[in-house]
Amino acid sequence: MMTDREIEIQYDEEPAEPPGPHSEEGVEVPFDRINPETLTNLIGEFVTREWEELGDSSFTLEQKIEQVRQQLKEGKAKIVFDMTTNTCNIIPGK
Repeated sequence: MMTDREIEIQYDEEPAEPPGPHSEEGVEVPFDRINPETLTNLIGEFVTREWEELGDSSFTLEQKIEQVRQQLKEGKAKIVFDMTTNTCNIIPGK
């Protein structure tokens, strides 16, 4: 659930078992191994998609990006690459 202070990254449905490094959830990509500009664009796409669905406009795009970047740094979120669809997503960390 979204609070007034930050986005909460969550699954639409809880996975049956915790995803492994090569499960259907994707391969984890360390955020610090991604080019900084690419990371900003990836997070920007994620937050515009997620916040748009939530209808929250109380934060600027830059603030949303920084919130997710901080969650990546703290391990509250992680980036995964789905090898089937060749797409990246940001999901809850462990």
